[in-house]
Amino acid sequence: MEMSVFLWPGRLPPIGPPSNTAGTTHSARAICLPPSIALQRMPELTRRRSTEARAECWHIYYGDIHAGTIAIRTGNPHDEDPWEWHCGFYPGSEPGEQQSGTAATFDEARADFEAAWQVFLSKRTEADFQAWRDQRDWTARKYAMWEAGEKLASQKPCSLMKCPCGETFDSHRLEHTVIHVPHITEAQRAHEIRN
Repeated sequence: MEMSVFLWPGRLPPIGPPSNTAGTTHSARAICLPPSIALQRMPELTRRRSTEARAECWHIYYGDIHAGTIAIRTGNPHDEDPWEWHCGFYPGSEPGEQQSGTAATFDEARADFEAAWQVFLSKRTEADFQAWRDQRDWTARKYAMWEAGEKLASQKPCSLMKCPCGETFDSHRLEHTVIHVPHITEAQRAHEIRN
């Protein structure tokens, strides 16, 4: 069963002010949107319990984007922080932009995630979100093809060859191969390639 709950009920999505508003004050309900998404309604962060993890694990979503995770750490000493969080997504970000950390409680992990999300989100454009969606959709198509017993084009054997004369031919068709054998043989001689 998939459960979806608001991560921050009753609050606007956490968006930091753009750099051109330095020195201004913002009320708790004011929000400054990046220009690329200023005219769109911002989705809220929501969390869904992972059905695959043994320990408590929450996937954080920003609309349809998997934005991060907050989970109980497993296999760590008891005197270490029991919660960990990961904020960000790829593709759609650069190396080093995703953040992670640990916390003593779920609420601390959530607060740390929210602070990291404000920074991460302030640097995103719609193209970043679309890059993540495209990868998600491609991965779903790939697994659907495999489930149906189909192969990707890159997994199918290809008998096309490029002849030194510049023409591409099908090496499984004798009439094509015979035409290009002299070209291939001459190229091998010229480069001292031996069988």
